[in-house]
Amino acid sequence: MSNRPRASMQRILDDLGSTVLDVAASPGELDAEVTGVHIYDPLDELLLPEGGILLAVGVDRAEQICALLDAVGPAAGVVVKQPVPVDELVRAKVLETGVAVLGLTRAASWAQVAALLRSLLAEGDLAEPGETPPDDLFSLANAVCALLDAPVTIEDRSSRVLAYSGRQDEADPGRVETVLGRQVPMRFQRMLEARGFFRQLYQSHEPIYLEMDGDSIHRAAVAVRSGDEILGSIWAAVREPLSDQRQRALADAAKIVALQLLRQRAGADTRRRLRADLLSTVLAGGKDAAEAAGRLGVASERLCVLAAQLSGGSDGDAARRESDRQRFCDALALHVGAIHPKAAAALVGSVAYAVLPLHAGSGGEEEARAVRVAESFLARVGPRHAANIGVGRLAGNLSEVARSRADADRALRVLRARESSGAVAGYTGVHFEALLLQLSDLAEAEEQAPTGPYERLLSYDAEHGSELVPTLRAYLDAFGDVNAAAARVHVHANTFRYRLKRLTEISGLDLGDPEARLTVMLQMRIFGR
Repeated sequence: MSNRPRASMQRILDDLGSTVLDVAASPGELDAEVTGVHIYDPLDELLLPEGGILLAVGVDRAEQICALLDAVGPAAGVVVKQPVPVDELVRAKVLETGVAVLGLTRAASWAQVAALLRSLLAEGDLAEPGETPPDDLFSLANAVCALLDAPVTIEDRSSRVLAYSGRQDEADPGRVETVLGRQVPMRFQRMLEARGFFRQLYQSHEPIYLEMDGDSIHRAAVAVRSGDEILGSIWAAVREPLSDQRQRALADAAKIVALQLLRQRAGADTRRRLRADLLSTVLAGGKDAAEAAGRLGVASERLCVLAAQLSGGSDGDAARRESDRQRFCDALALHVGAIHPKAAAALVGSVAYAVLPLHAGSGGEEEARAVRVAESFLARVGPRHAANIGVGRLAGNLSEVARSRADADRALRVLRARESSGAVAGYTGVHFEALLLQLSDLAEAEEQAPTGPYERLLSYDAEHGSELVPTLRAYLDAFGDVNAAAARVHVHANTFRYRLKRLTEISGLDLGDPEARLTVMLQMRIFGR
């Protein structure tokens, strides 16, 4: 197999095929290098780097397309939902600017095409100078398609589409839906599982033939394995069983795909480790931060750090938890990358960190914008990834990123202490809670213990099984309102007054002294008893 060429517009169109994107108007050869994917927002300033592809959401008129072509500068292309209103003015503007106009099938969502394009561009991500990117699964899929004379998908063990060949328009609607979503729809997975197709597929070392119901085209499939490990499968949409020659070709192709998947897995692990190491260097903010930021391609000024962590328990399979964390981090990277081309995210330990560049704004507004970005992300991933996100203060430059990272970690810790799930906190919003947690750490490190009235109440409760400390806490939380405090601890107000009198006698606490009240409140929070 040959190494994957650079991500030119023509190469991306060849990979995706006309099922997803088609050329509506071209300036000539589509050999421009594609550097990133960006989403058009009419309310935001359009800053598109050279080689970017602009997803023109909501654009459906020729004059709008012409205005975008004038505004995008040295972009590689503009994508518009089909049917694309191409007239002579649009064609002339395409030739003038050198920017292609592409049509996106109505069946695809903008989120789907953004994910498809970014997955193709990411294959050569973080390659070192002179380093060749890995072989291409899409090329393998096209080669198998030519051998079998049938459209092909390569899928992982979870029925996610890793690559697909051309000619998908010859298959049935279910295959088109699979390609657009990069995942076999759940109803087809359940059908295949119920009929025992997956069990048959994974038990066989040879291709199998599956007769589908209704208008669906039949399938020929083979498991992709490395020894006893199932790596995935190859699926071809066929109208009749394969001949012996094509059966052998599909079986041989599975061996080549297995090697490629193993290479990609090793390469992906290496790239992820490299990305995590580089981002860790940026987050440390030391002398090597600028070089690491340059290699990552992230901005060096006006940055906010986001610290995101799954909030589920630690029970279950360790490998599954790590896989969930990595998928969560990949989703975060995709989200922040859609907002700014110079954002980056990586998994460091159990926390997914993102460095998000922000445009200039009024004082404090940048952190609020970063909080909104984090809230939008959690709303998108929804119940699939229950998580919390802490947001640090704005860092004016790379030397301040370490402080923003510490802020984000502290905000995230506050959310953990609250036992929250699906929550976002900016550091300034939880500043005092974070300070109390730091004081708690300091007290524990120095083996400090409660003193004064609070210590006497703790000792009395421990010795007599009484509830004087909860009584005091309810009184302070209710700002001295005895009726409200009594309701909190589910006792009669007179009983509460008696307990309050007893605790002041035993502890010597003067509840009329604001300094004494503050002292005992802080001890309750710091020592957490």
